[in-house]
Amino acid sequence: MTNAMCNALGLTAPLVGSSDGQAAGSALESQNPATGSPIATLRQATPADYERVVSTARGAFQPWRITPAPQRGEVVRQLGEELRRHKDDLGRLVSLECGKILSEGLGEVQEMIDICDFAVGLSRQLHGLTMHSERRNHRMYEQWHPLGVVGVISAFNFPVAVWAWNAAIAAVCGNTILWKPSEKTPLTALAVQRICDRVMERTGATSVFNLLIGEVGEIGERLIADARIPLVSATGSTRMGRRVAQVVAGRMGRTLLELGGNNALIVMPDADMEMALRAVLFGAVGTAGQRCTTTRRLLLHTDIAEAFTDRLLKAYAQVRIGDPLDESTLMGPVIDDDAVQGMMRALDAARDQGGQVLTGGNRLDRAGYFVEPTIVRATPDMPIVREETFAPLLYTLQFGELEEAIAIQNDVPQGLSSAIFTDSLRHAERFLSHAGSDCGIANVNLGTSGAEIGGAFGGEKDTGGGRESGSDAWRAYMRRQTNTINWGEDLPLAQGVKFDL
Repeated sequence: MTNAMCNALGLTAPLVGSSDGQAAGSALESQNPATGSPIATLRQATPADYERVVSTARGAFQPWRITPAPQRGEVVRQLGEELRRHKDDLGRLVSLECGKILSEGLGEVQEMIDICDFAVGLSRQLHGLTMHSERRNHRMYEQWHPLGVVGVISAFNFPVAVWAWNAAIAAVCGNTILWKPSEKTPLTALAVQRICDRVMERTGATSVFNLLIGEVGEIGERLIADARIPLVSATGSTRMGRRVAQVVAGRMGRTLLELGGNNALIVMPDADMEMALRAVLFGAVGTAGQRCTTTRRLLLHTDIAEAFTDRLLKAYAQVRIGDPLDESTLMGPVIDDDAVQGMMRALDAARDQGGQVLTGGNRLDRAGYFVEPTIVRATPDMPIVREETFAPLLYTLQFGELEEAIAIQNDVPQGLSSAIFTDSLRHAERFLSHAGSDCGIANVNLGTSGAEIGGAFGGEKDTGGGRESGSDAWRAYMRRQTNTINWGEDLPLAQGVKFDL
């Protein structure tokens, strides 16, 4: 990191783990996965910090919830403008700390800007319905109210964008936000908080956006068990999501869960093979296979399987692996040594279960956490194929008919993203029908990875069922209230009930 970048993002010593600026907890080292070397050391929040920040966020909710929604939107608009000013520096920091290539780091910040723009428009469209009453001289309608403090737990692979999906919309809905980022990417979170601090100071929206960097046991467990936080939005593994769901449900709170994906892409014989090839390459190799929407299973029709695989192997051989800040790089490192070992264990299991490694399969002999993007010829009955391995590991499988491909695609615990490449209208519509893909996202002639903010994002089954970002996902951050007004001079009861003295 350059001094100019540090100064622009407000990352000057001391680096602390809570948004109130009080350093007290144990040290946490931010690491560059491309070199394995430290970037900076932060101080983590303590239980006392947690209590102080939660109390501050709850206090800030009282005036914020009665601020008119378009005025809340103006604060988010200014946040988007501040992100625009710092897009280059923040995007580079994302690449530096989580290892994704520079264009993806910059794209992640652009996604933050886009969701701010979306949320600004939404601030004037938090619509309820008006219904006809069965009783004379009565009016019924519904309205939406903010919940309170919204807890956001984010993952390392999108260290800032997924927070923005939640925070921008939750804020225009009238909530305050408490963010616990991944311990693997704390520096990007702190940089975003510093940007938020400037906007809040300028607009008077004090303590709407709050940050707590800390250990799962110290901070994460407190957050999910805290009845003062009515909604917890958590992004991460299915194992983590189950823990969050159980604890929050135990206190009758709400969850919004974005969990694992084991996404399949189907290629039919009538597909545009060049488009399909490009989609598979980005879907499987982009972000070093560390997206929840990464293409992990490639389903090839038997008529084109051999030829398509040959073309894919040639494309894989051209993938440039290296420094994510080098604009010629196509794949950076995985996040840490645990990710490397997880990929190696999955490959061992695949070999034991009869899989054949077609390319890749090795850790690169260099500093940092680099692996080769890997393709394994597999069969649907291999247990490892049903698991999500958060790495650039792609399984190829063959099928004869579309119904078989859909059955293979759906026969996994996860249900996030799916795609088909075909020029047949019937194949496309069959894939999108009630008897087709069981995923929250289903695409035709584009890959599994790279969702736009205008549509609701999320998946089914072990993916958690949550929906974030576009469409009517804003409703997750609000509570619905049905209102009936009697403007007549008598008191009729519903359903014609009589109760006269």
